[in-house]
This record gives sequence, structure tokens and C-alpha cells, in this order.
Amino acid sequence: MPLESLTPSQIVAELDKYIVGQQEAKRAVAIALRNRWRRLNAPPELREEIVPNNIIMIGPTGVGKTEIARRLARLAGAPFVKVEATRFTEVGYVGRDVESMVRDLVEVAVNMVKAERQREVQAQALELAEERLLDVLVPPASVGFALSSESPPADWEARDRARARFREKLKAGELEDRLVEIEVSSDQGPVMQIFGPMGIEELGINLQEMLGNLGRRRKKRRVPISEARQLLAQEEAQKLIDMDAVIQEALERAQNTGIIFIDEIDKIASPGGAPRGAGPDVSREGVQRDLLPIVEGSNVMTKYGMVKTDHILFIASGAFHSVKPSDLIPELQGRFPIRVELKPLGEEDFYKILTLPQNALPKQYAALLAAEGVELEFTDEALWEIARTAARVNEQVENIGARRLHTILTTVLEEVLFDVPDRLPQRRLVIDVEHVRRTLGRVLESRDLSRYIL
Repeated sequence: MPLESLTPSQIVAELDKYIVGQQEAKRAVAIALRNRWRRLNAPPELREEIVPNNIIMIGPTGVGKTEIARRLARLAGAPFVKVEATRFTEVGYVGRDVESMVRDLVEVAVNMVKAERQREVQAQALELAEERLLDVLVPPASVGFALSSESPPADWEARDRARARFREKLKAGELEDRLVEIEVSSDQGPVMQIFGPMGIEELGINLQEMLGNLGRRRKKRRVPISEARQLLAQEEAQKLIDMDAVIQEALERAQNTGIIFIDEIDKIASPGGAPRGAGPDVSREGVQRDLLPIVEGSNVMTKYGMVKTDHILFIASGAFHSVKPSDLIPELQGRFPIRVELKPLGEEDFYKILTLPQNALPKQYAALLAAEGVELEFTDEALWEIARTAARVNEQVENIGARRLHTILTTVLEEVLFDVPDRLPQRRLVIDVEHVRRTLGRVLESRDLSRYIL
């Protein structure tokens, strides 16, 4: 569904298919996404002045912060990267610089546009690949077809008839397992690793790109026709794509529709506000100050060209257990005007997570066992027991939100997943509440044990 046809209510409805609850956060990101389309349709003299409403999502782990941002980007068809704030260090220290998140975003955008262009030329690329296969099967200078301009017409007709027969067989799939020797470009170049100060690897220094195709080699491979067709189609698709146009569109998308999700932003906040003296708090503030110009809007050099960050949407998140959003430096706080709090999940929420989303965990495990020819089914009481157990373990051990469900379901189904191929002849398995209690009972009896298993 194109972005321009998605209203905020429709965006929330799409997010509801995968994420339970958290309506306030969904509304905030839906408005932010719709505002991007509104900005692109604003008068040109105001378009550049309209800045995105960056968002901070506050809530414990496992309540859906990352999933909301990821689904939003997928829904919009926008370039998206997720970064951990703790990966970055202040300028002058060993580690990744904050500009690398923009370079990662551009790389995602280039790959996204390139994949779209490849799909557009796929049919033409397959036709060209087929012609190259025919040249291998019926070479112009093979024995019996040593043709020249002086060759009699009968020889040319015989070669054309041979190519026509092989073309029919190729289209009918009669030659898929036949081995052929093809020549393809080798993507492997000389390996060079540069050791130096921070950020060298982020600059996109690539000797092969700098020197063009100098030193690019081709190699011969003997593969089945089914594989050769794909390899040759990829090569032909590369030739058909205008990479300059791809890069230009990718830069536009990154600048105008890109989304950067900064997780664990609370880890770079200093308790009580501005730090005093030296130490780790100073380094945290240094990362914030390095991050500030990126969020405010600046130019970042990438290997594809200059990128403006003024209209990239930044979504930050953090648990904020020991610090508050107000502990971030004031300038950075001002660049995240929208703050939404995500609520902790309880037993009823866990039950909905197990039953409502299109990608619910029980459906995923059912799909896995369907590969073994086994139909897996959970009773309603079993799902409630799993939800109840997840809520209880989160309260007693450590609250990791919905991630607890994955651990518990793996424990519940461990014996089934192990025995299905060898010792379970039945083609239909029903997981009931007794099975759940039996498999989880031993773990829940020991609180210390549950710390490590659940």
C-alpha cells in the first residue's frame, strides 16, 4: 500500500496486526509517518523548514519499542537502521563514530533501490542469460559450426535449428541438471585490512571501487544449468541497472524518508544531569554532543556522496530505570519533542501476543513442525498457562517483557522438537495445559534454576 494512501488510523491498524497494545506509541509514530508525506506535498518555500517530530519511546525491555519502529519502516518502504547508543564513543576514543549510523542508512537505501531495479529488469536479464547459455551449448565456433562470412547458408541454418531446439529444451526445463562451464566475474579481490584510528572502516575506503574495474578477474565455474541461469541473470541485471540513478534515488530516500532507531539512549545519559569532573559520565555526555548535530541536521560524507540529515526521522528508546529523559543534555532533549511511554506487559497482554499477531510464536512453531508433516495445535488453556507463567517469572526474576514468551515456549516444546523426526509417529500434536505444567513444573519449583532456564 503506497504511503500517500495510508492515514494515521490505517497505519495504527497495520501495526495492530503485529504489536499488541501500546496505542499511544502507535499513534505517535503514525502521525510522524503521515507528516513526512504532508511535508513532501507542502509548498516548496516551506518544505525545507518543516523538521521531523523525533520521538523518544520510554519503557522496559520487551514491550515492543523496536518492533514498532521496524514495522513502521517496513510499512513505509523506508530505509531503516537500528543502532545501539552504547556502541558509540566520544570523538578521540577507539570505537564507532556517530556518523556511521548515517552511512549505514545510506547503504541500506542503496541496497533497497538496487533490489527494486533488479526485480524490474529480471525478465530481460533472464532472457539475456538464456542467450549466453545457448552460446555455451551451441558455440558459434564449435566443431561442426566453424562458421564465417563465407560459410554456406545451410551451415548457418543448421546452427539456428540447433539453437532453437536447445532453447525449447531450456524453456521446458529439460536441461536443468546438465553441467555447463560458464565464465563469471569474481567478486573476490585482494584482502586488505587497515589498522588505524577510529572511523577508518566507516569511510567506505574500498580500493576496488577507487580503481574501478582494475584487477577485476573472471573465473570459470562448472555448474548445473539451473544455477548457471541464476548466476548469469545476476550479471546481466547488473549491466542493465544504471547505478548512478540508483545511488541518486537512494540518497533522496535516505534524506527524506530514512528512519534511524537509536536504542538504549538512556545508557548515554548521566544521572542527575550534567557530569562533574572526569570519568564515564563525561564520555556519555561526549557521545550526546557528537549525536546532537546529526539529529539537528548536518551534512555527512558517505562513499556515495553527501547526505543531509535534516529530515531523517530519529526514534530513540530506553528503559530509563536509573535516569530520566531530562538527564540528557538540554539541546538533545529539544530535538526529541515527542515522548511516549510504553506500558509493561501483563498476563492478558501475553495471551493476546500469543494469539492475535499474524506472526505469533505458536504460529511460527506450527510452521516449523509443518515441515515435518506434523500439525501442531495449542489449546486455549495451554496458552493462558504460558501467559500466566511468563508474567509470574517476569515478576519474580527479571522483567524482560514479551521476550520471556520465546524462552518459555522453547522449553515447553523442546521435547517435541527433538523427538518429532524419530519417535513421534502421530501427524497431529495438541499441546494442552497438562503438558505445559509438566514441562515447566520442574523449572518453576526452583527459583534459582528458573533464573538460568527461563
